[in-house]
Amino acid sequence: MTAGQATGVAADAGALRAVAVATLSANWEHDHTVPSRTLYPHQWSWDSAFTAIGWSHLRPARAWRELAGLFRAQWGDGRVPHIVFNPALPAGSYFPGPGFWDSACAEGAPPAATSGLVQPPVHALAGWLAYRRDPCDAARAALGRLYPRLVAQQRYLATHRDVGGGGLACIVHPWESGLDNSPAWDIPLAAVPAEAAVMRAYRRHDTAHTDAAHRPTDLDYARYVAIVAAYRAVRYRDERLADRHPFLVECPLLNAAAGEAEQALARIAGTVGADPGPHRERAAAITEAVVDRLYDPATGLFHPRDLRTGRLLPARTALGLMPLVLSGLPARPVATVVAEACSPRFGLGARMDRPLPSHDRTAADFEPLRYWRGPSWLNLAWLLRRGLLAHGRADLAAGLRRSMIDLVARSGCHEYFHPDTGAGLGSPAFGWTAALLLDVLAERG
Repeated sequence: MTAGQATGVAADAGALRAVAVATLSANWEHDHTVPSRTLYPHQWSWDSAFTAIGWSHLRPARAWRELAGLFRAQWGDGRVPHIVFNPALPAGSYFPGPGFWDSACAEGAPPAATSGLVQPPVHALAGWLAYRRDPCDAARAALGRLYPRLVAQQRYLATHRDVGGGGLACIVHPWESGLDNSPAWDIPLAAVPAEAAVMRAYRRHDTAHTDAAHRPTDLDYARYVAIVAAYRAVRYRDERLADRHPFLVECPLLNAAAGEAEQALARIAGTVGADPGPHRERAAAITEAVVDRLYDPATGLFHPRDLRTGRLLPARTALGLMPLVLSGLPARPVATVVAEACSPRFGLGARMDRPLPSHDRTAADFEPLRYWRGPSWLNLAWLLRRGLLAHGRADLAAGLRRSMIDLVARSGCHEYFHPDTGAGLGSPAFGWTAALLLDVLAERG
């Protein structure tokens, strides 16, 4: 049974598990899982973390190979690049490809060709969950080898990227948030000089495989390219970012992931014989900074902070819900974020008629077909579900779990889904959808 044949199938756990297993197996590539054989044929950073969680339910050794393969491409400064390119593929298999990034120009870059950007650090959590699933001697040894690399990843974000000086990491490109073209970035992106005509010099890979109406516009891409070019011009150095870089934003999701990573590292440290205390202290400090700098009592949500203007960005997106994963989040923001999630904007409930959208579905700029500007994604639902469970809302977590399962039962392991109908969008055989489906199927409702 293929992912595409899942349409119309009742939410039978055995049949759905078979779909997920087939998807992950078909996407395995020698030491990692590609997100998609069509749109994304290389290794992506947070995709590998999510797929490692899925592999831990099937073939635990592959979970550790997935993470180890990614971290072999870690830079000398600790950054984990958001793309690791497969040298066996032709240069035109993805845009922007390795020649565009030219990672070899940077001091401390690995021998493998990579991008120069990062993504949310969900890897420590993935490592901990993989170990907890199968706590054997081999897994403990793999966790011990991974631990110092995870620490270096966190150190990079805490030092090189704390541009605002308030204890949070900033992103230097919308792609680092994971929510590439979210309405959250419209205001700071509009300040980046670019023209859509620039894209005539390039061949976009994404629109060759997916309807262009579902993807970022050429003007968006021209701005993405301009930001990368600015970073590449200084060989991806982070010194003096505040003086020269065109896009600097503190992201709720990336920083919530960093705080959750420190909690995971505390558990890992206790397992591998390191001191968990500093990790717990950093988790508390990140949580405090997220509340202090990104929480808006007027909306009850968390918002990205534009370091160019010092202002919170106003769009109400799923990014504003993600700090719920922080177990130490104070009661007031927990209550208001849950209330917002349950509002008509996002529609969370113990019984859900529609899946969780990535953007406020009541907003004028809500687009149900265009990438992160409205569609539903299983990874966001999975993260929010963890947050709900951490704060005692098992009723809402159960509703979200049922919604996630129903999406795949209806449409297969798609990259993302229509936020009203649940129709599958993007790639039809997507890695993290399969992996996270396996994870929620393995739990009791």
